[in-house]
Amino acid sequence: MRIVIAEDSVLLRAGLTRLLVDAGEEVVASVGDADELLRVVELHRPDLAVVDVRMPPTHTDDGLRAAIEIRRRWPETGILVLSQYVEESYASELLAVDTGGLGYLLKDRVADVTEFLADVRRVGAGGTALDPEVVAQLLARSRRGSTLDRLSPREREVLGLMAEGRSNQAIAQALVVSDGAVEKHVSNIFTKLDLLPAEQDNRRVLAVLRWLDS
Repeated sequence: MRIVIAEDSVLLRAGLTRLLVDAGEEVVASVGDADELLRVVELHRPDLAVVDVRMPPTHTDDGLRAAIEIRRRWPETGILVLSQYVEESYASELLAVDTGGLGYLLKDRVADVTEFLADVRRVGAGGTALDPEVVAQLLARSRRGSTLDRLSPREREVLGLMAEGRSNQAIAQALVVSDGAVEKHVSNIFTKLDLLPAEQDNRRVLAVLRWLDS
């Protein structure tokens, strides 16, 4: 199997290269930034790209955004994301259409070389390898988003105005309704978002956070 490695840590990049070569795989390129990753994938058209998430040039989510671009331009290349983090928004986008030839593993949880090599070969052959923690976080994100589907169009409108920092009175003026109507909508929002009264929590802030996270 022909493999490209994209990892900004020189030691880890060298270690992965040695591990894969010793296992009989062909590492056609190993690079340290996302721009170079796209270049070598276009050049070599590998069977698999092993990609870190946080890489140059910005050291944020460059690797994962490059993986999405590879998926779009060269769908025949498998993608194995190997990261310390679960970047929920981009991971969701990466997994949204087809999980064939796709893996997302957390570095700290890769403890068995034999199992890791099996994951590499499975993804390179068109299969899937997802860390259970990645799945758990993405499912949690999905559940958070789906709770907003319970809201009526008017309740969504009220929550949007709450997110702008408006008081109930200001929301009433904007929507040309009574203060009592707004209070009822806000109460319904709390109920539908499962935000129960709690002395230590500000339900208004928590509701807005749900809105922003969606």
